[in-house]
Amino acid sequence: MNVSESTRDRMQVDLELALYAEGTKKQYLRCADIFVGHYMRPPSELGETEVRCFLLHLQKVQRLGPSRLKTYVAALRFLYTKTLRRPEVVETLPWPRIPKSLPEILSGSEVEQVLGAISSLRHRTILSAAYGAGLRIGEACRLGCSDIDSARMVLRVRKGKRGKDRYTMLSKRLLVLLREYWKAARPPADPLFPGGGAGGVVTSNAVRDALRRALASLNITKRITPHVFRHSFATHLLEGGADLRTVQLVLGHSSILTTARYTHLSKAHIANTASPLDRLGTEEGKALG
Repeated sequence: MNVSESTRDRMQVDLELALYAEGTKKQYLRCADIFVGHYMRPPSELGETEVRCFLLHLQKVQRLGPSRLKTYVAALRFLYTKTLRRPEVVETLPWPRIPKSLPEILSGSEVEQVLGAISSLRHRTILSAAYGAGLRIGEACRLGCSDIDSARMVLRVRKGKRGKDRYTMLSKRLLVLLREYWKAARPPADPLFPGGGAGGVVTSNAVRDALRRALASLNITKRITPHVFRHSFATHLLEGGADLRTVQLVLGHSSILTTARYTHLSKAHIANTASPLDRLGTEEGKALG
């Protein structure tokens, strides 16, 4: 049993008005369908007890991890708060605690190795944009010719997270690759990477599949996803001397605290920070008391 058509339609409209990404909208609607199917009753007839029992079932019986469980919590919060206007049902739901693990970061030589192993020029160009400009994979897939400003050497990122636009740098090497791809593919002006996905662009899954095929031929043990290229971009920027504010702007982070986590991933940042042990017995060490 799915969410009733009227409720589902309203939830979909609410998600669109809130400018959620296409993938997030699909996830939330799917979670709502599974919740309703679990009880075989409309969500308007269900309350806090049913929501909590359902989440406990997912955790204890289906053994969902905290990340997937968090998606269900977010979906049900949206359903009851925004669509059904019953915030009291979910207002006390706790957010699952997700272990804070550091993402994988590629070295420069590993980035070159992985990109060189991707046979498709289209997919190699998309992943080069993810690394060269710090794009999310969906942002890279949606690039258009009109987003490339070679005069100012910037890329316009349209409809980023929460529907926000921003500008990021356009590297000379990426510009050469984009021109090479355009000459070979001759796509229409927009989108640059046409396909059968939402909005007529190549899908993120197609890029992930191409990346998996390339990794199968390499001797790299790191768990590499398209998003790793964005993480590596930010970390390498910091190691190259860029300030946090600049990195925040090109990544499109709302809070600089989100950007600051990349200082924990930068070997240069860590190596250039003196240990207090080295200050003992020196003039600087007197400040330690």
